[in-house]
Amino acid sequence: MLTKIHNTLFYLFMLMAASSCNQEDADQQILLPSNLEVLVEMGDNGIVNVNFSADKANFYRVGFGVNNQLPELVTGNQVSYRYTSVGEYTITVQAHSTEDDFIKKEEKVLITDQVLGIGLPTTGFESPLEYDGYTLTWNDEFNGTSLSSDWVYDLGDGCPGVCGWGNNELQFYRRENAEVKDGRLIITARQEAMGGKNYTSSRIKTQGKQEFLFGRIDIRAAVPKGQGIWPALWMLGANISEVSWPASGEIDIMEMIGGEASGRDNTVHGTLHWQNNGDYAYQGGSKTLADGKKYADNFHVYSIIWDEKSIAWLIDDEEFHRMDISSSTMDEFRKPFFILINLAVGGNWPGSPDNSTIFPQQFAVDYVRVFEKE
Repeated sequence: MLTKIHNTLFYLFMLMAASSCNQEDADQQILLPSNLEVLVEMGDNGIVNVNFSADKANFYRVGFGVNNQLPELVTGNQVSYRYTSVGEYTITVQAHSTEDDFIKKEEKVLITDQVLGIGLPTTGFESPLEYDGYTLTWNDEFNGTSLSSDWVYDLGDGCPGVCGWGNNELQFYRRENAEVKDGRLIITARQEAMGGKNYTSSRIKTQGKQEFLFGRIDIRAAVPKGQGIWPALWMLGANISEVSWPASGEIDIMEMIGGEASGRDNTVHGTLHWQNNGDYAYQGGSKTLADGKKYADNFHVYSIIWDEKSIAWLIDDEEFHRMDISSSTMDEFRKPFFILINLAVGGNWPGSPDNSTIFPQQFAVDYVRVFEKE
């Protein structure tokens, strides 16, 4: 009988010891991750890149603070998210050992219009109100609350005369997309249906109001960016209604076709279009910023210096291209021109917007100044 009692006690002891060991093993298996590190990097057009690492983490969940959504399971140690609205958001990174056992770290991010790619810069080059040998003969500083009588609108989609404005553009031009405020003309391109098009914008011109022949023209502007976005500062021959294009001639002071690819958001173009012995001709140059900079990052002054023999293109008072126009086949450029400002969407050259393109986009012009030689 005593032997049976001893055996029973021994078995009970062994069971208790085994249970204690199993509990210790379980406790060891639920060791939490440690040394969680999170790095948040701001990209373009509202994109935020989050990099993270931790010791002994089995998996991660990440949340971006939008619409009360809980952190979601991710793979790897990096994830990106694109914000589309201005605001302050909390990014949460959880390093898990089990579904219920984890550590976390939170980082706040401020999403502004500039981060979304729709805000205006606050810095940039400014040009003087006078130059040696020149006189300021016309200017618009956009200091009022509406466009002056020197400007008129092009409206619609160009049909029936020049549908798509000759370039298969995708926007419908409206007065309402141009406004004067805070000392600037602001043209806004929106993704909205109107007139059979999916986008709206504005185009203004001095046709029939102000014409110019030779001199220096300075236009301080902040361009938008993004695939399919096409801002332009340009001129057409005042006789276009009589001789049509390209016999009227065209002077593109600045054009930019937006997009992430090299030579798009960081490149602007200056071009001439004309009729060469009955044939269409064009030629131009471009200026590309280095080190990942984009023209949308700052205001710049886009200029031409134009006389009977040549046209030079300048950015921030530095010449980047010059063309000889003294040939008799380029007689178009020795006649008066008017100025146009527009923001197109899509078309043969830039291509259509895609899912990387943020709307609305704004094209801001601080001033237009025309100087003539004394």
